[in-house]
Amino acid sequence: MRGALALLLGMEADLEVVAQVATGDVIVDAVLTHRPDVALLDIELPGMSGLDAAAELREQAPDCRVLILTTFGRPGYLRRAMEAGAAGFLVKDGPVEELAEAIRRVLTGETVIDPALAAAALSAGPSPLTARECDVLKASVDGATVADIAAKLHLSESTVRNYLSSAIGKTGTRNRMEAMREARQQGWL
Repeated sequence: MRGALALLLGMEADLEVVAQVATGDVIVDAVLTHRPDVALLDIELPGMSGLDAAAELREQAPDCRVLILTTFGRPGYLRRAMEAGAAGFLVKDGPVEELAEAIRRVLTGETVIDPALAAAALSAGPSPLTARECDVLKASVDGATVADIAAKLHLSESTVRNYLSSAIGKTGTRNRMEAMREARQQGWL
């Protein structure tokens, strides 16, 4: 997909693809090396998420505008992308001409957001989870025990249980695995 997209964008007379990377953990280095005007990122990447990379780029390469292009059109992801400093957020179902136009608009300083997703994000509201509840849910991946989570996050076991209980209540689920699944589905993690 990445190669085909680069080929199609490269056919635009005023756009040049200067680099492609397969994992999120090399995005910042590639941007610092190739100095693109726009970095086109996906959210779900091996090594580091596109959202985390966008936040790092805001700090290390502030002149590079970030445009998120993803199949994960969730309001929570849109909010997190904007908080990370992204200049745009599009869902991958549009034609390449619309993507090329979005890149041009981002270059002029505009913010470009998929209209349907923007409306959904406004009606969905912010994540009900605190940053620490998100940390605890993320640490509970792969069935980690409360003791494992507590050790990893340098918290007491009772504090971990409180955060998990709160996250379960806020997500309207029955257990921490369902809470984590719901939080991911909403784009809160």
